[in-house]
Amino acid sequence: MSPTSAPRFRPADLVALAEALFRSAGLDAEKAAVTAELLVEADLVGHDTHGLALLAPYLEEIRKGRLARTGEPRVLADAPAALLWDGQYLPGLWLAARATDLACERAARLGTATVVIRRSGHIGCLAVFLWRATARGQVVLLASSDPSVATVAPHGGRRAVFTPDPIAVGLPTPAEPILVDISASITTNAMSARLAREGRKGPAAWWIDAQGRPSDDPRVVEADPAGALLPVGGLDHGHKGTGLALVIEGLTQGLGGFGRVEAPSTWGAAVLVQAWDPALFAGLEAFTRQTGELAARVRACPPRPGVEAVRVPGDQAAARRRAALEQGLVLAPAILAALEREARAAGLALPAPLPD
Repeated sequence: MSPTSAPRFRPADLVALAEALFRSAGLDAEKAAVTAELLVEADLVGHDTHGLALLAPYLEEIRKGRLARTGEPRVLADAPAALLWDGQYLPGLWLAARATDLACERAARLGTATVVIRRSGHIGCLAVFLWRATARGQVVLLASSDPSVATVAPHGGRRAVFTPDPIAVGLPTPAEPILVDISASITTNAMSARLAREGRKGPAAWWIDAQGRPSDDPRVVEADPAGALLPVGGLDHGHKGTGLALVIEGLTQGLGGFGRVEAPSTWGAAVLVQAWDPALFAGLEAFTRQTGELAARVRACPPRPGVEAVRVPGDQAAARRRAALEQGLVLAPAILAALEREARAAGLALPAPLPD
């Protein structure tokens, strides 16, 4: 099915269905609403491995009792610019959204604030949280790791030690914010699994097998013995990705005091959220004058042959979001099929697609 012939859905209708599915699984109303909204938001900005593709896995975690349906995070420390929560494996998108909002509220008074969450549920796509801060004229950084699994090998090694360890930063500008969302590995677990499921290979050596040989085949991760994803920089400069992974895992698990030492078995996340308010430094106008100039210089950079234009991180996400809100959201066939199965099992129907 080509993208032009694929059904298009109103994003609000998909949010309503996802919320109803989470409610039917027993999730609290607020948790269901926030989780549904942020999953669809990930699809809107083009991160479709971390959007509604995660709905069925999240529902399965709820059914098996590994993702809590109700409750509040337990406050372990409050300094007040430094907070530590035990997330008690509550839904991670809801936890991270609350942590981002709280960090922003504290930063408005204190200049900066940090919230660390241990034992959070999976937090999905980090980019979807950035607008919560940049819309307020604030800077935000989020980072996440999962001490329950290891799929990424350190530079020079042939056994997995890290998770992909994403990190995201949002910077306000006079126009669209700069939104950086990257990971310490070349690709994500979700993309690796999708490529393997579809029988496709990567464009280059993104993985190594158990013997340490480079590979473009994602199936080496699922082999016995298992291979691993490579860190950012790959075989040549993977020390950079390894360094980034050490920083992210060190901060998220170290500041939380819970990680690989405890060897948890539940799919989840160790999370760091930090916000800064430029108003308490040189001022928001001074800040955005600098970030606006940086963004303008990047966009004005002459593109190399074969590149239409040089983009600022966040430009493509904003364009995709606008287009999907105006024209409807297209879901990959496998995601749509999984959504339909979950809806049918819950006695619900897919929303009607938009007319051609």
